[in-house]
Amino acid sequence: MRKLLVLALVGLVAQLIDGSLGMAYGLTSSTLLLVAGVAPAAASASVHLAEIGTTLAAGVAHWRFGNVDWRVVSRIAVPGAIGAFAGATVLSSISTESAAPWMAGILFTLGAYLLVRFARPLRTDRVGGRLRGRFLSPLGLFAGFVDATGGGGWGPVATPALLVAGRLEPRKVIGSVDTAEFVVAGAASVGFLIGLGTEGFLLPTVAALLIGGLIAAPLAAWLVRIVPAQLLGAAVGGVIVLTNARTLMRSAELDGPVRPTLYALLAAGWLAALVLAVRALRRTRQARATAAASMNAGPAVAPAEVGPVAPVGSPAVAVDLAATGTSAPR
Repeated sequence: MRKLLVLALVGLVAQLIDGSLGMAYGLTSSTLLLVAGVAPAAASASVHLAEIGTTLAAGVAHWRFGNVDWRVVSRIAVPGAIGAFAGATVLSSISTESAAPWMAGILFTLGAYLLVRFARPLRTDRVGGRLRGRFLSPLGLFAGFVDATGGGGWGPVATPALLVAGRLEPRKVIGSVDTAEFVVAGAASVGFLIGLGTEGFLLPTVAALLIGGLIAAPLAAWLVRIVPAQLLGAAVGGVIVLTNARTLMRSAELDGPVRPTLYALLAAGWLAALVLAVRALRRTRQARATAAASMNAGPAVAPAEVGPVAPVGSPAVAVDLAATGTSAPR
């Protein structure tokens, strides 16, 4: 019972992180199960079965808070399901540990890019553009395969790729990725069921992770709506960097004082990026307040004399977009 309570707490924390950052449920839960001695295939199978419930709750919560772009979900979920089914089938028979360093290197690079990007004032000229299917479909296929073979990875692959694209505001990236993961988790579970049978699922563990995740899902969807995009992007980048640095250092067989030193440097870089993100957010809000004050202080103009409405790309609207993280001027 004590072990199940701990697993439920892990599920709650993992879903809180996943729902607010768009990643880490599978990574957190799978890591704990592997440390406990569960076989990689059984760990991934159990986590994905629990994710069917948690991602459904998270998707509904994100939808209610307006965090879902259904076009993105429809273009990324089906390829993701195909990749997840293939990955589950592969993991049921062989190991993919040899690919871990390469994957960690790619994710580490994306995370570092996000730290740099969100440490500076956000660009708004691309927000609101359309993400093409020829980008979303391969991304979903690749992310789904990585997710099933690694026990987690849908969020760490899909979320930073969509954030780097810059055409969808961060809260909608996270909400769309979490919603699409319901289909991905279902396909992965079917693949594991075919490859491992029912004995491959640890049902008490699944139940504990599911209960914790269901409790956290609505809170996470609310949290992602109120956290500023500037800080959210920097937080996501730091999580990706630190998570994948561990895999890279292990594959390079770095021991002794080297690992703590590298961790300290990465943590310092993450902290610096967060500080810069806070400063950039403050400057953006100050510019927005100044622009609003100057508009309110202007002389009253008769309706007939009012000029055309400022376009979306104008400085006043751009400042508003950057400050709120929304795709429409307020």
